[in-house]
This record gives sequence, C-alpha cells and structure tokens, in this order.
Amino acid sequence: MTDIEKTEEDITMEDFERAIGSGLKQMKEGDIVNGTVIGVSDTEVTVDLNAYAEGIIKADELSNDPRFSIKQDIKVGDTVKALVLREDREGHILLSAKQAADILAWDRLKEMMQEKAVVSVKIREATNAGVITYLEGIRAFIPASKLSLDYVTDTDSYVGKTLDAIVITVNEADKKLVLSVRDVLRDKETEKRNSRIAMLPVGSVVNGTVERIEPYGAFISIGNGLQGLVHVSQICDKRIKHPKEMLEVGQKVDVKIIDVRDGKISLSIKAVNEKDEAEEEIESVPATYSFGDDEPVTMASLFKNIRVDR
Repeated sequence: MTDIEKTEEDITMEDFERAIGSGLKQMKEGDIVNGTVIGVSDTEVTVDLNAYAEGIIKADELSNDPRFSIKQDIKVGDTVKALVLREDREGHILLSAKQAADILAWDRLKEMMQEKAVVSVKIREATNAGVITYLEGIRAFIPASKLSLDYVTDTDSYVGKTLDAIVITVNEADKKLVLSVRDVLRDKETEKRNSRIAMLPVGSVVNGTVERIEPYGAFISIGNGLQGLVHVSQICDKRIKHPKEMLEVGQKVDVKIIDVRDGKISLSIKAVNEKDEAEEEIESVPATYSFGDDEPVTMASLFKNIRVDR
C-alpha cells in the first residue's frame, strides 16, 4: 500500500513525522550546520536550524575566547556555524560553535600561512616571552623577538594595541599558532628601501662611509638607510688582493653609483678617481694658444668647427 492509498486511520505518527520533516534539513553528529539565533539567555543560545528541532548552544560551547560575553557578543538574528553534538532528552539538537570554529579555523589558518596573508590582531595579554592574541578564535602567540625590528624587553606596553602580522606556524595537533609582526615590518622596510634605490640617479657621485669589508669588496653607507657594494675591482686602478689594502672601516670615501638592479646598489671609487684625473687634465690645458707671431687662439675658437656626435 502506498502513502497515497493509506486512509486517515492507517497514517501512523511515524508517517506524520516523516511528512513534516521531509522538507526540513536532516543532520547527524559531526555535521557543521548554519543557523540563526532566535534566543539568548544567561546560560545558552537557541538557534533555528530549519530542521525538525531547534539547536541549543550552551554558554561554554560558544567561543574559545575567554573574554567572550554571551550578552554582549551575540544577539538575536546573528548567523552562526556550529558542530552537531547530539540530541538531548527534550529533543533539542545540542551544538558547539567553538568546536566548529576550531575545525574551520585551522584550515583557514593554514591557507593564511601559505599565502603569507597580513592580518590585524589585537594584543590581549603579555608574558615574559611575548604576547597573546586571538586569530579566527584560536589563541595565538607572538614571541618578543617577532614583535618589532628592534629588541623588545617591555611586552606589557603592547597590550591593547592592534598590530599587523602574518602566520608563521600552524600546528593543529599541538594547538600551536605563532604569528610574526616583525616579518610584516621588515617587508615594509624592504619596499621603502627598494623605492629609494629605484630613485637613485646612476652616474651620480656621493660621499659615503665604509661600513664593512669583505674579501670581494667593501660595503659603503651612502645615507638614507642605503648601502652599496664597491667590488674589489672597482676600488682602484691597480690590482689588489684584499680591499683592506686600500680601505678601512669608518673611512669616508667618494663613490660613483654605476648600477642599480634588483634592490642592489653597485658603487665605484675607481670611476670617481678617473673622473677627477680627467678634470685635472682639462684644467691643465692652457686657455689660449699662440702660433708664432699670430694672435692668441682660445680653446673655444679652436674647437668651434668640431661637432661631437652623441
């Protein structure tokens, strides 16, 4: 006998429940479901799941954040994602928002780490080794060494601040999440430095200070936080075995910018000296020439008919 052929007397409670529930969502333990908050009390939140029963999220299953407030942080009309736990004796579906958040969050955190996504986080508390914050509802740690480009001793001063950071460690098994502010700051500094380097006029001569000497050349500070390399072959005309033969740390030198490429500055001391020597030769040339009894001839008049192709 089909359902259509059944008489009113033949219809059982099971048939009725099946008919009522046929258009509603069916769910089982472990499912992650969406729902709309329809009630908030001091101890629990009631959720409409568009299912055969309402969902209940107990207060201790709402959030991993210890500062979460059931009265302030959730309200009627909010949409929530929750994990189905079980059905209670009254027929309600017991849910956990924080367990659902954990499952979804770790996947998102792994994606953030792979993409090196920059996120804004608010520092909640300080420890001797660093600071604590929350990302995607998960407790995260930022070591003191990853808080700044400089050495940090006072972690308390960071509490309450909102900082940009990237995810550098995601270990779901050990519930370990580590962030870095320093990496973001370093990338920003690199961008600024590359921008300043790109604006340097190749061919210009600047004064610098020898900062470091290596067997292959010397690193010269030219100001504005920029540093360039004078290769050993660009120190002087003669062949030398080591830059220390001609230079010492702290020495002031004039250098010519001979190349700017891939964020690196190539410098030359030799090119400056060659320019100086050429200028000395020009200055040593007489301004006028006399040919026997003829009137003196100026340099300008001597070369007035010569054209230089550029």
